[in-house]
Amino acid sequence: MFTIFKGANLVEKYQKAKREKKEAEGISLGKVLKIVIPIIVALIVWFLPATSFGIADLTVTQQRVMAIFVFAIFMWIMEGIPSWSTSMVVVVLLLFTCSDSSLAFLTGEGDLVTKEGTSLKWNELGTWINYKSIMHCFADPIIMLFIGGFILAIAATKTGLDSVLARVMLKPFGTKSENVLLGFLVVTGIFSMFLSNTATAAMMLAFLTPVLRALPADGKGKIALALAIPIAANVGGIGTPIGTPPNAIALKFLNDPEGLNMGIGFGQWMAFMMPFTLVLLFIAWMLLKKMFPFKQKTIELQIDGEFKKDWRSIVVYITFGVTILLWMLDKVTGVNSNVVAMLPVGVFCAIGVITRRDLEQISWSVLWMVAGGFALGVALKETGLGSALVSSIPFGTWPPVIVIIGSGLICYVMANFISHTATANLLVPILALLGASVADGGILEILQPVGGISTLLIGVALGSSLAMILPISTPPNAMAHATGMIEQKDMIKTGLIIGAIGLSLGYGMLIILGSNGLI
Repeated sequence: MFTIFKGANLVEKYQKAKREKKEAEGISLGKVLKIVIPIIVALIVWFLPATSFGIADLTVTQQRVMAIFVFAIFMWIMEGIPSWSTSMVVVVLLLFTCSDSSLAFLTGEGDLVTKEGTSLKWNELGTWINYKSIMHCFADPIIMLFIGGFILAIAATKTGLDSVLARVMLKPFGTKSENVLLGFLVVTGIFSMFLSNTATAAMMLAFLTPVLRALPADGKGKIALALAIPIAANVGGIGTPIGTPPNAIALKFLNDPEGLNMGIGFGQWMAFMMPFTLVLLFIAWMLLKKMFPFKQKTIELQIDGEFKKDWRSIVVYITFGVTILLWMLDKVTGVNSNVVAMLPVGVFCAIGVITRRDLEQISWSVLWMVAGGFALGVALKETGLGSALVSSIPFGTWPPVIVIIGSGLICYVMANFISHTATANLLVPILALLGASVADGGILEILQPVGGISTLLIGVALGSSLAMILPISTPPNAMAHATGMIEQKDMIKTGLIIGAIGLSLGYGMLIILGSNGLI
């Protein structure tokens, strides 16, 4: 979807660099091992005796799901194939081996002879996943929410709304270098709340590139400006449910009517996450201007673009505003945020602003990757594996702070090295079942003083978004690093500081809100 955005050339360069790196590797031993190792480990888990795992009454289907889950972990970490491709393989494996429409010889139709020489019937293999439940993941309401966000972003770019908003929003910050830095942090952060973090970073870097060239070669201010874009894009995504996939993944499980059913709305999320985001952006500004002071005291920005005044563009402006307003007031209007997301889809397609070509530009790989994570969650729940795993781990004996903050730190570390979405896809389903499977007390009572299950899951989304210490951590980081203005040591240093401050403030906020029943 990024080809229509300003700065699309930066995304193209980023994607080209990734392709060239893979092509340079060729079919090397390392590349082969990245694919073979996950398969071997998954097969070991698949064929080991059930008693090897220390889980009482582990069924055949549960063991298969565990093997597929392990396969996903290793594939997402090692990236032998693209992350979205792994999600699709996971879905196919679940359908063909663990669903009620699996291959006949795997379902026990007739007798299935085990290694011990005994035979198993269909109902002795465990609970099968309804194949429709797996396929429904591709049309989950959260997927529709993302599609609505993508459509809004495409329409805003086609009508010039993004450039005009950027110019208007940056104007109040004047020309003083430090204030321009703050402007880029705030504007990038706000855009990334509603647009893809990658598209936002590409657009804002396109506006910033001429400025970076004009700054003194020996000045550190250009480092601050170049770092401001990825930091703001990553942090800004925290502000809304559509800002970044981990947010939506956490909300999907928090609001599941058949699970936790907490009913956290779009506006409710923004009510506590948007102020947190703005505070963190202000802290980032203080940090960047201290670490990388400007040598040139003023900066002149030139951002071209003007409001289009044809009737289609006017409809886009109105629909854009109404959609965001309805999202923020979903608790007042009673219209679910996922339903609101379909408003711009219907309107823009009807008036011809969104064409068939535009639909092809939607980032389907992101949606497929999220759907694969949802399918893993369905498998963990319907086979009972999630409950079995939770009951086998003595969470009740652990201090609540270890359960809550430990999960966030694990997520933070993982997300610095693999996709933020992949990290959330792996951790959130398990942690959600930790809450849903013991809703009658136990672990929930233990976690209540530190905010409960909402702190647990939202904390994972927070940990994902704050992971930005390396160029490989996120596409915005990679694109900013490609400007040549940033050394990796600067990115690591600022990333670690922002991560530590963000996690501390974020968990403090979540614990206070959660323990008082506000989320």
